[in-house]
Amino acid sequence: MPKPVFLILPFINNFHNECIKKEITLLIQRQGFENSQLITMKKIMPIKNDHYKSLTILKSVKTKYPASPDEAKLETFDNQYPNRDYWITFDCPEFTSRCPVTNQPDFGKITIRYIPNKKCIESKSLKLYLFSFRNHHTFHEEVVNRILDDVVKACYPKKALIIGDFNPRGGISIKVEAEFNAE
Repeated sequence: MPKPVFLILPFINNFHNECIKKEITLLIQRQGFENSQLITMKKIMPIKNDHYKSLTILKSVKTKYPASPDEAKLETFDNQYPNRDYWITFDCPEFTSRCPVTNQPDFGKITIRYIPNKKCIESKSLKLYLFSFRNHHTFHEEVVNRILDDVVKACYPKKALIIGDFNPRGGISIKVEAEFNAE
């Protein structure tokens, strides 16, 4: 009885790194599969959609981490349901920035909620954007308002709410909320 064929890794033939490609092929062969049994996702994936051709960060093979929010780029894609109001929520439970006075790290949770208009924010670009605050010197109030300004600039949502819930320092925690309404 033939062994079942599993889709172990998508795009095996599209790996740029030959060393990784060889390792994956050897691993699959050790499991008793022959090259003729391998099915790649390339054969069954739908044709690339032109709606997403502007997403350079998501398509990039190598991730470049921006050093500051000014260097970071929030990428967007077309909202497929612009006539429907629905909420998109991003939670970043490991947000870090630096105090502009003491240079001490500040930790907190950032929540981004918005009702998209014509554009939606792509999550990998958002992750790298939020990561860019890691060595950025700023107060909590500035962080939350800066994120709101940048989200509005990137996708001009119908509504947006940014919540920064920061860990206590000196016995006091800070929670900052900033809101945008297009109407």
